[in-house]
Amino acid sequence: MSLVSRRRLLPIAALLTLALALPAVAAAHGGGHKGHGHRHGHHGFPGHPPGHPGHGNPGEQGRGHEVKVMTRNLYLGADLAPAIGAPSLEAFVAANGQILREVSANDFPTRAKGLAQEILEKEPDLVGLQEVALWRTGPPSLAPVLGGEPTANTVRYDYLQLLLEQLNKKKPQYEVVVSQNEFELEAPADENGIPNDGPAAEGIPNAEINGRLTMRDVILARRGAGVQTANPQSANYKALLEVPILGKSLAIKRGWEATDAKVRGSGWFRFVNTHLESFDPPQLVPSIRAQQAAELVAPGGPAANGDLPVVLVGDLNSDDDTVSPGDQQAYRVLLEAGLVERSTDNPLGCCLNSSLLAEGAGGSVADFDHQVDHVMTDDPADIALQSSAVSGLNPVNGFWNSDHAGLFSALRFAH
Repeated sequence: MSLVSRRRLLPIAALLTLALALPAVAAAHGGGHKGHGHRHGHHGFPGHPPGHPGHGNPGEQGRGHEVKVMTRNLYLGADLAPAIGAPSLEAFVAANGQILREVSANDFPTRAKGLAQEILEKEPDLVGLQEVALWRTGPPSLAPVLGGEPTANTVRYDYLQLLLEQLNKKKPQYEVVVSQNEFELEAPADENGIPNDGPAAEGIPNAEINGRLTMRDVILARRGAGVQTANPQSANYKALLEVPILGKSLAIKRGWEATDAKVRGSGWFRFVNTHLESFDPPQLVPSIRAQQAAELVAPGGPAANGDLPVVLVGDLNSDDDTVSPGDQQAYRVLLEAGLVERSTDNPLGCCLNSSLLAEGAGGSVADFDHQVDHVMTDDPADIALQSSAVSGLNPVNGFWNSDHAGLFSALRFAH
């Protein structure tokens, strides 16, 4: 993953306030996640075009029960570099304003149309979503950054609501099974660029607004398609990245969501969605994301071997051969626990090197040079890969849908 991609994968609001605290961390991660172009051997069909059967003989593909799944990172919407490099509180507030402007410029209401189109065309039975941001604004104040209660309650962008409106525009097709709040932070910003219109007494004279981000990851289920769900669960990880913010230690919350599911006559299985940590010191072993992966597969964990087979989807920020060795740790934890890939890496799906998603603003399909989004199972004998495809590799409606591509897999359940 490139430095730009890494910056965008950490929650935006977190990095708004990390600007004064983490320049060394930002510098330490430059260029760590660049793909080297060769294909995975673990997918079962290296070199084949997307959609090629990946498990079993062609004559067996009609047997059993088809279950369609998808993982989709929605992208928070800004380049965090100006905030990370801010040399002072004044510059920090100015950078935060630039980030808020960029989030608006990246126009999630329009991008939601393209994201919904991707999902509706593939008709996945279950969808794991990451970076499902809720952006709110309020009066300028440093208090929430310093540990006070959040005060910004005016909704600017609710990514979940906007996406559901597009998915269900013609008829009800998708509903939320479980949503998990992750990181939340509120910070002051100079969005309008007008000097001296903020509270000087608080040391932020140019901040006329606060921006508040509530990060969520979500599982959706398709309605009217024979999809049954039960026992929804979610939690934050115990292993979290801790960062100092204006003299306080702040944990970057990440987590997982899970539900039991049964699709058109298949047996019950466990569907798990997650978004693992994206910022890890390169020398840390095990990495934060590797510790989070270990929680997934530990006894009692949502992806642990149990009574039900597991299908795990998500943005793992890790892989076995298209990322740097330090960034392979989490994926190898999952492999060692017995999970097996059930998706394609042809083409690769991560990530645009431009923070602006408007067509012509700098993003290129050539930027998709590594893999961090995955579909896996702990029951490869009974859960075969029938087909897989990558979506969102070109702009629509004047925008790229996200900095990530989408990843879809049709699975064949033997039972």
